[in-house]
Order: sequence, then structure tokens, then C-alpha cells
Amino acid sequence: MTPLVSVCMTTYNHEKYISQAIESVLCQRTTFSFEVVIGEDCSTDNTLAICRQYEAQHPDIVRVVASEHNIGMHRNYRRTIEACQGKYIAMCDGDDWFSDENKLQMQVEMIEKSSADMCYTRSLRRGEDGSSAIYPGDGLHTTLDDMLTLNTAENCTTLALKSKILHYYGEVKPETKGWLTDDLPMWLWFAATQKIVAIDRVTAVHRVLATSVSHSHKWEKQLDFCYSLDTIMLWFDEHYNNNKLNHFLARRRQNRALWLLSYHGPISKYLKLWWHTCNEHPRLLLNLAPYGLLAKKLLWRMWQ
Repeated sequence: MTPLVSVCMTTYNHEKYISQAIESVLCQRTTFSFEVVIGEDCSTDNTLAICRQYEAQHPDIVRVVASEHNIGMHRNYRRTIEACQGKYIAMCDGDDWFSDENKLQMQVEMIEKSSADMCYTRSLRRGEDGSSAIYPGDGLHTTLDDMLTLNTAENCTTLALKSKILHYYGEVKPETKGWLTDDLPMWLWFAATQKIVAIDRVTAVHRVLATSVSHSHKWEKQLDFCYSLDTIMLWFDEHYNNNKLNHFLARRRQNRALWLLSYHGPISKYLKLWWHTCNEHPRLLLNLAPYGLLAKKLLWRMWQ
């Protein structure tokens, strides 16, 4: 029987977490069939062996798509999506998990009742130190303007039509853009072109790991990742929003990057990025924040 929902689970070196992720899918209570498709990208730990055990124990639900060599996050994400058989795809990375056993049922009912294309919920972000916070902390937004300026969907809470996800890949061609994440541009595209609905309930947990690109403690990785996120938002504003938020987004990107560089890295890197962003958006020369941040950086150097 072809499943109605496929859970797309990509994983690499998640041996400490992958069992919890898979179990959280197997525990889902639904009136329809579902599967979990695990994209295992040649981990160097015991992740693949754990996935194979679940595949052997639940052959009608669990399928493993494995690599003989590491193909990278972006290719692994897409090939796992393409391997999914369901009408709908729900996302869950190998270090996240579903905390609500009714998650898939609720989202399918919501998306079909409202004739929507994508549904998401709130998540709980949990740190390695035991800290936690609900995301989004304020409103659940469904328009492109709001997702560009306020917040977007946590990947592990999303469920969407597979046909529309494949349409996104064909239209946007994200693999040609050099972006450092897969999920943000996908959900921005849904906000720009499709109907999104949201459920005001926590249904999944996003594990915040220091080793992940999005939450790295290394300032260079933080800078590259945050700059990429803001660049993605500028791209969608240009191509789907008539540059309505161009100055706001460009200024936010500049401020975020230079704030980080005011604490880390050489002054030459700060000046180079400042010049680059002003060259792209000349109005940013009138942005006062970088002048103050540079003064802080210079004073900090003098005191050291």
C-alpha cells in the first residue's frame, strides 16, 4: 500500500539521536499509512547500523537510502525527498524528534480541510545544556512579508505536498545558488506561491547542537551561515516580492554580520565586509550602526 505520508529524515553521524527520531515516527497514531525514508550519508559512526536495524524490524515502514560515499547535505536532502512515496512529506532531521504522537494526523486533517499546500506548528528548541524555548515565540506567520521579517517555520514541524516540493526544486533550482541551508528557501517559496496553514501547538523538538552549522560556536561558521540566511531572504524579496523589503533586509544582514565581526576576527575583515555590503547597497553608507560597531571594535583592541 502506498503511504499517504512520508517522513523525510536525513542523517549524518547521529548515532546518539537517530533511535529517538525514528521511534517518534513509529509512535505516530494515524488513520492512514505512513513511512519514514532515512537518507544516511555515509556516517563515520554507528548511525547506518542503527538505521538498518529499524529497517529490518519494520520493513513496511522504514526505508534506508544509503551512500557508498558522502554526497553532502544538499544532495542527500533532495534524493531523500525524491525517494519518498507519499502524497505528503513531513520533515524530521536525524537529531530532532516528534513530541506529539498525533502530529501527522493533525497536519493532514488541517491541510486537507483548508485545501492548503503546507502546514507547520510550533516547536521546542532544546539545547545540549538542557535549556529550551518554544519557537516561534510569537505569531505563527504564513505570508512572505512576515516570514522575511519576523520568523519562519521550523523544519521538523512541517508537512507539505510532495508535488509542490518538487515544483520548488524545478523553479528555484536551489542547488545552483550556493546557499548553506535547504529548508528556509523551501518554506519561503511556499509562503510566496502556495497556501500555508499553521497549528498553534508544539509537535516536535529541534535539538540545538554546537556541532550543527546553524548553531555552531565557531564565529566563522556563524558568520557564513547567518549571512547566507539573509542572502536567501534578499533573493526571495527580489524574485517574489518586487524588492519591497530590500533595504530593511540588506541593513539587517549588514548589522548582523558586522555585529559578530565587532567581537571576532581582524579589523580588515570587518572593513572588507562593510565595503562589500555598501557596494551592493549604497544606501547602507547611511546606516549608522557599523560606525558605532567599528568604534567599539577599535576600543576593544586598544584595551587588550
